[in-house]
Parts: sequence; structure tokens; C-alpha cells
Amino acid sequence: MKKTLFDKVWDAHVVDEVENGPQILYIDKHLIHEVTSPQAFAELESRNIPLFRKDQIVATADHNVPTKDQHLPIQDLLSKKQVEQLTENCKKHNVTLYGLGHPYQGIVHVMAPELGITQPGMTMVCGDSHTSTHGAFGTIAFGIGTSQVAQVMASQCLLLTKPKSLRVSVNGKLKKGVLPKDVILYIISKIGTNAGTGYFCEYAGNVFEEMSMEGRMTVCNMSIEMGARGGMIAPDETTFEYVKGKEFAPKGTDFEKKVAYWKTLPTDDGAVFDKEYTFEAEDIEPMVTYGTNPGMGIKITDSVPEKDDASFEKSLKYMGFEKGEKLLGKAINYVFIGSCTNSRIEDFRIAASYIKGKQKAANVNALIVPGSQQVAKQIVHEGLDKIFEEAGFEIRQSGCSACLGMNEDKIPAGEYCVSTSNRNFEGRQGQGARTILASPLVAASTAVNGKIVNVAEEISELEFATA
Repeated sequence: MKKTLFDKVWDAHVVDEVENGPQILYIDKHLIHEVTSPQAFAELESRNIPLFRKDQIVATADHNVPTKDQHLPIQDLLSKKQVEQLTENCKKHNVTLYGLGHPYQGIVHVMAPELGITQPGMTMVCGDSHTSTHGAFGTIAFGIGTSQVAQVMASQCLLLTKPKSLRVSVNGKLKKGVLPKDVILYIISKIGTNAGTGYFCEYAGNVFEEMSMEGRMTVCNMSIEMGARGGMIAPDETTFEYVKGKEFAPKGTDFEKKVAYWKTLPTDDGAVFDKEYTFEAEDIEPMVTYGTNPGMGIKITDSVPEKDDASFEKSLKYMGFEKGEKLLGKAINYVFIGSCTNSRIEDFRIAASYIKGKQKAANVNALIVPGSQQVAKQIVHEGLDKIFEEAGFEIRQSGCSACLGMNEDKIPAGEYCVSTSNRNFEGRQGQGARTILASPLVAASTAVNGKIVNVAEEISELEFATA
């Protein structure tokens, strides 16, 4: 029987199953952070249940951490309590923690791949919806709720119904200035935020095959935004080269054995998916969102659509936009380049290549927030920090930052923020804040111009790979 990538990884992790019912799936790696783990630890302690495989758990602090003066005590009392509780729980249960001050600390979906914790063929979970990021490695990775966090801690397994399979294929040559973020925003704008509900998505076609691992992670990160349980891309030489030599990756002959297995994982020719979508790369252009969900996206040169729908009109009212309005030329006072979607070194290289020699507009507050301490060091090592600072950008320390209104980096009410994050829900970046999702390139150009511009017309001289 022909199998998909998803089938192969899922079936290899089934411990047992209920007849005509759910299956018990073994979990290889469990990532935890300060927001969704305290309740799970408390539940296990209240029931006197030990952690079953603590060596399979990796913890970091990311959501609530400040991105300024991380060496000082956290000022926000709730954030301080959550981070302290994570530290206490990990110490008590002997769980590996990369907390504030540790050289490996960072956003959970940035630091795990860059350390080689994420590897092809694994099952991975975290109490965070954007765990789908790790699917870029050919990994079944998905977010879980707090009660499921406790289940994995207690048993290293989950009771699950196997999702259906979905394949999204994109072939052809991407236009100038089109980044992986634009590709996934375009896909979601076309199929909607519910198209993937009940499915696990595989991304296929030469566009994904030619992407860097950073680009693949950006795409898989936003799988949840089209309703999918997760997203995957088949492992290949690009994957193997990325994993090779990482801190926790297999070494020597062990690595060679792993690669031999990983090469068996791609979907078999002739395997059947429950649903498929196909797109042409040439149809994709730099994208921006205009509404309050990631599916409300348009090409940067297009106008807000004309629709007669109550929820649509509610979104436009919140955003302060009109039907038929163009976003080109819209004045923007805040720009955020960061989040688990776009805070890897490639994202900052692209932004810096545009910004170099320019100055940010006087009206713009522009934040550069690396996804991990390692990315922060690389920014300095490559001299990108000088480019950002000379242009008037503010570089922060690693954390989730202005992706979500859960820490100090909030966008003021009523203000627009062009953001490289993944969600533009009402209040996502702070109460009353208005989020416009975009690529690092569009965000950088907005910061320099003080308004949204058609960056594709400006970048003929830039030298960077848009794949």
C-alpha cells in the first residue's frame, strides 16, 4: 500500500489502538514553556504521578519573558511568577531547562530546531499551537492543551484520532521579492482558515523543495492558521545538512543510519490524499493582511475586497479599512520583525540587506527581536546589528515579544503594526492594536518608508535568495 509521509511517521508511532476508534500515539519529544506547563505539573503532583520520561522533555522560557534587561528581575508579577514556577518545576523534576540567561534560551520553535532537538521522523508536541513549525523536518508536530501536556508527562503518549491527509502543491518560479511568508499567506488567502480542519497537511512541489530550512519552518509554522492540525515537508538533503553537526543531532555512523531511515520517509509515488490543492508560483506576490484573521490577505498591490458579510465588515471596522481601499501608501508607526514565524537568522539577513545604508522613517518604532540567544549572537557575528542600529532600529533580546500581548512589548491601541508574526486577531498584539501580517522584506521596507510600499519594485539591486 502506498503511504504518505504523514502515514509513515504516524504509523511508526502507534502503540495501540481502539477498534474503530482512537489510537495511542508515542511522542518522541515534548517541548514545554512557562505558560502551559504549570497546571500540568500541578496535576501530576496532586495525583502523585511521576514524569514517565523526563529525558524526552525540553523546557525554555519564551512567551512572557521581557526582551530588555533580561539580567534584571522581571517587573510584571504574573510573568515573573510563571517563569519562576517553570524553573522550580524543572529543578524539582530534573527536566532540562534553557531559561533566561542560558545561551540556548529562545522561542521554543526556534531553539529546538537550531539545537538539533528536532529531527525527521519524530513525533513532537508542545502546549503551543505553532508547534507545527517542526513539521518542516518531516516531523509530526502539533500543539496540545494543558490536560494533554499532563498526559504526555505521565505516559509519553496521547490518545488521538488520526487526522485525514491534505496536500498543498506549489510549483514554478517565485517572483522577485516573494518570500516563504508570502507563499503561506497566499495559500491561506485562497483556501481559507478552515480548509485544513481535521487534516494534516503536506507541502509539496519544487517551491518548497528549493526553500531553505528557515523558509520551510515559516510555512509549516502557519499551517495551524488554515485550520490544519499540522504541516509537513519531506526531509531531503537540505534537511540533512541543516541537522548535521547540531548540538543534539546524531553523530558519525549514528547520523548516517538516521539519514538512511529519513530517506525512506517521503511520500510514495501514487499515494492518495484525502484532499489536494495546487497553486502556481508565478501567481504569488508580496502579501499583506487587511483583516482580523490570517486568511484575510491580499497581494500588496491589490485592494481590500468587496464583500457583504457581517463578520467581514466587523473586521474592517476594527482595522479602520474600507472596502476597495488599497493598503499601499498606508502610514504605519510600528514594525515588528520577530516571532516563531520569522525570527531566524535568514529573516534578519533579508531585512538587513534591504535596510543597509538606509534610515527608518521618523514616525516608525521598529523592533528587531531574535528568536533565540544563538540567533542574537549570529546577528552580531555577521555585523547585522550595526546595520540595524545605524538605521535606527531597536534590537531586543530573544523572546516571543510583540507577537502577542502577553509581555511588555505591546502595540498601542489604534496603531497599525506591520508584523512578521502569525496572527492578526483583534487585540493579538495588545488591546486595540491593529496587525498587518507580512514578510520580513515587506516589514523592513515599511519601516524605512514609514508606509506600505510595493517592495518588489525597489529590490532589483538587493542580493539575497528569496527562496
